[in-house]
Amino acid sequence: MAVSSNNPEDPITDINLTPLVDVCLVLVIIFMVTAPLLSEPAFKVNLPEARTQEGEEKEKITVSLADSGKYAVNEQVFTDKGKFFSALERTVKASASKLVVIKADREAGYGVLTDTMQRAKEAGAASINIATEQKKK
Repeated sequence: MAVSSNNPEDPITDINLTPLVDVCLVLVIIFMVTAPLLSEPAFKVNLPEARTQEGEEKEKITVSLADSGKYAVNEQVFTDKGKFFSALERTVKASASKLVVIKADREAGYGVLTDTMQRAKEAGAASINIATEQKKK
């Protein structure tokens, strides 16, 4: 049976949870602020406009194609097309969801886009989506 006394010389045996809760709330706020920054592409691409439906969020492989001959798989940037395609194939094969989202600049070559789609399909991609900007009504 626990007996509490009001003697000032008794040691404090209770744990104060207030600082722990404060630290946890600050960490949650930090993660909420930084999470959108982690989903940015490796470089900025000028997407074409289309009337589309918003995609649902799940694990995906983001492929970026710039008009300047730069390519990216997730955050890894390439200037050599051969290295880009081999990295794409490795990433698709290692992915659990096999969902590929292609962010191609509107000025990027059509041939690079179709080659990328073909390589992703051959590597085992279950779904290939092309990212666009929403058209203004």
